[in-house]
Amino acid sequence: MVAPTLRLAASSLVRQRMPVMAATAAPRLAAPSMLRTAAPRAVAPTSFAVARRGYASSSGLSQQEIQNRIVEILKSFEKVDPAKVNAEASFTSTLGLDSLDAVEVVMAIEEEFNIEIPDADADAITTVGQAIEYISKTPEAQ
Repeated sequence: MVAPTLRLAASSLVRQRMPVMAATAAPRLAAPSMLRTAAPRAVAPTSFAVARRGYASSSGLSQQEIQNRIVEILKSFEKVDPAKVNAEASFTSTLGLDSLDAVEVVMAIEEEFNIEIPDADADAITTVGQAIEYISKTPEAQ
């Protein structure tokens, strides 16, 4: 004879033909041999891949490309006479920019080349040539 079992279905109890586990029955465990797992083995790698990021001494941009982009930045300032813009031109004395304008030029250069120029370096950039030299030596410049 098969012992009746209870199953909860659709909010009611339904009898089925499955044996009911006695409340006192001990849970059944797997055989000890089945519980053993292999310990992970430490295997020494045969080779290593080392990622290195090398920096060149220059940005990868040509001097001419850097100069052209800086000249375009300077030409966007109303105070600047485009005819006076050259590599030796000083932002303040030759191009007629004041100190605030010179700061704006450096900020525009940072934005144009997608870099950040530290304040100490920015204060040292006073000519078009110095800006070109700084950008050409900055590997992150794009």
